[in-house]
Amino acid sequence: MNIVVINGTPRKYGRTRIAAKHVAEKLDAKLVDLSTLELPLFNGEKEQKDHAEVQLLEKTADEADAFVWLSPEYHSGMSGALKNCLDFLGGDHFRHKPTLLFSVAGGGKGGINSLNQMRTIGRGLYANVIPNQLVLDPYCFIREEDKLADEASEQVDFVLSEFKWYLDRYTK
Repeated sequence: MNIVVINGTPRKYGRTRIAAKHVAEKLDAKLVDLSTLELPLFNGEKEQKDHAEVQLLEKTADEADAFVWLSPEYHSGMSGALKNCLDFLGGDHFRHKPTLLFSVAGGGKGGINSLNQMRTIGRGLYANVIPNQLVLDPYCFIREEDKLADEASEQVDFVLSEFKWYLDRYTK
């Protein structure tokens, strides 16, 4: 099973990256880290397909059986980095593939808006976005250790167990 986890933050040391690494390790998945992948700003021109990082992204997505998208919530929405990444891909990359969503909130406002945007984009890409999702708030992280707190790790495990249920049924 080839699962691709997309870290949707452009920040090299953000909480979203901590969560993405945690999820990738738990799933033994490939991590696409948008804080290090140097994608150009999508403009729809054919020449962008020749960019080495775009080709790597497309090849990785082609080979995937399932996806996990993680995004910080910026100004009540998903990150521009994740949206830009997804703009380089299309329905052929995601059609019928189970896709799990995580949002990393910056404060008391939630994270639900970024989840809703990712869900809408997933529908546009024909992804099989599973019903369960999770928002991780700042208290879910132990920053000094770059890891999730135990309670948050348990919540992630619960959501991942449901994701695995979908994987068992839809990737045979």
